[in-house]
Amino acid sequence: MTRNIGRLHVLTDTVLQSRFSHVELAEMAIAGGADVIQFRQKQGSTRELIAIAKQMKRACAHRGAAFVVNDRIDVAMAAQADGVHLGQDDFPIPLARELLGKETIIGGSAASLEEARKCLREGADYVGFGPVFPTGSKDDAGPVSGIETLKRVAEAVPIPIIAIGGIGLENASAVIKGGAHGIAVISAVCCQKDPRQAAQALGEILWPALSRQTHA
Repeated sequence: MTRNIGRLHVLTDTVLQSRFSHVELAEMAIAGGADVIQFRQKQGSTRELIAIAKQMKRACAHRGAAFVVNDRIDVAMAAQADGVHLGQDDFPIPLARELLGKETIIGGSAASLEEARKCLREGADYVGFGPVFPTGSKDDAGPVSGIETLKRVAEAVPIPIIAIGGIGLENASAVIKGGAHGIAVISAVCCQKDPRQAAQALGEILWPALSRQTHA
């Protein structure tokens, strides 16, 4: 499944910023090089979330990016999303696999090596690990792990590790050097003046770093 996991995940957000809709953010991020878009919204009716998710799925499919829904398996199923991302207290990964099938991408969140190993045992396709650095994007973010812990997780867990939490232009290459398969960002794209340009600037750091990791 690694080929579908992607390297530059952008989580769309309309709480930290309100200039752009989820769909607009998805389109701009993909235009800038994002290969995975994650729809993360805690508020709103289920019908509203499904309507937004369906639009996002169309936008992603049209541009060749994977579409992942955070937490809400029902919304993911209704929108025929490519995957779901589940936190430690969200819907259980094994049950999600039963419902969604083996073709669906399932990511799990982890803030420690123990939690990352749990995601692996339960059948996740990738682990969203963090926060690696301090972040203001998530109210429920745990203690900062840092690069050294990220390295230990990447070495110990044989599925792609997507680093998240406080990642931007100044530290993206260090995260990849630390063994991450890719990065996930919110503010570094969504809260910038030009999200497309922000995603492109991240990619200009990310892809060379990944190339160096591959050839190391």
